[in-house]
Amino acid sequence: MRRGSGSGTTTRTTLGKGKSEVASSAFALVFSELVQYHRARVRDVGELERALDEAGEMVGRRAFEAQAFRERGSGKRDHRLLPLLQFTQSVVWKNVFGRAADSLEVYDDDEYLLSDKDLLVNRFVSVPKDLGDLNCGSFAAGVVRGILCSAGFPAKVTAYSSEAGPGDESGRTTNILMKFEKEVIERERRLDGK
Repeated sequence: MRRGSGSGTTTRTTLGKGKSEVASSAFALVFSELVQYHRARVRDVGELERALDEAGEMVGRRAFEAQAFRERGSGKRDHRLLPLLQFTQSVVWKNVFGRAADSLEVYDDDEYLLSDKDLLVNRFVSVPKDLGDLNCGSFAAGVVRGILCSAGFPAKVTAYSSEAGPGDESGRTTNILMKFEKEVIERERRLDGK
């Protein structure tokens, strides 16, 4: 809140949309520093991926809260799983990674897959031989986990890469697999009336 000049009244200012675009080179530099910071403090690739996942979770929590407030106003949240995942795929993903994710698929009642053919955190990464199969997509998995936890949908979230399909020249696709806790699926069934 701030005071109006000389009027003695109090006005409320809103959290505006702000500029949501960051140059990809700036993002690459900051992300590279994040990877280097954690790389110096871990012993192996698994620990580095966990550290990136944890950093992503903090980003996801904050990004979700800010985007939910901007898009829907204070206090309005999705209480259903699919609208939350669609909001994550389009609005939040675009805000964090510069564009919407390519697809959102349902594998099973409790498993969903978010795919991105050109994930920003993997775009400028060349993995040294000593790090072998490092997948920086674990940062994106952490972002998704942070979003889901903030919204009250606990899940185990993992990232893996897959080769592009036939006729697709995009290279590798980063997949974020979400396996939801039993209580989330039971709540969804109750809301569906099943």
